[in-house]
Amino acid sequence: MGTKATFFFFFTFFALCSSFPLERNYAPCKHLVLFFHDILYNGRNALNATSAIVAAPEGANLTKLANLFHFGNLVVFDDPVTLDNNLQSEPVGRAQGFYIYDSKNTFSACLGFTFVLNTTHHEGTITLAGADPTLKKTRDISVTGGTGDFFMHRGIATIMTDAFEGEVYFRLRVEIKFYECW
Repeated sequence: MGTKATFFFFFTFFALCSSFPLERNYAPCKHLVLFFHDILYNGRNALNATSAIVAAPEGANLTKLANLFHFGNLVVFDDPVTLDNNLQSEPVGRAQGFYIYDSKNTFSACLGFTFVLNTTHHEGTITLAGADPTLKKTRDISVTGGTGDFFMHRGIATIMTDAFEGEVYFRLRVEIKFYECW
């Protein structure tokens, strides 16, 4: 009878403990704001372009985004990253990756890229991935990891389109909040 009572006690104790989750502290352990500047190659700006269409729907032009919300375009980029919104500011690194326009009904893209930082303040990479519903004022994507100063960091990056000029140039403000820092 003693073992049954002990088993019942521990079973009840663990059941009650699991029904009351521990409070977690969701304050970021590190915070960073970066801007990246994307200049799409349009056939006339080869010297300044930092991104290019590398795949497009059948019959589409690789120097002009496809009609109908740019669906099917795959763009790769190697954009300068700055600490402020000025394209002429000293770069602190590069944003390297791709975006795929993935909707026929609205402007939306799938992003996958890495910030490669190499300054006296930060050295390493930050990898990000997620959906980018472009027409929303702010969008959140996942920070999936990093290297160097950002080794094994995870968190959320809030993206906001800070400026754009037609379909050739746009600037994104990326506010990164790390919730797991090693």
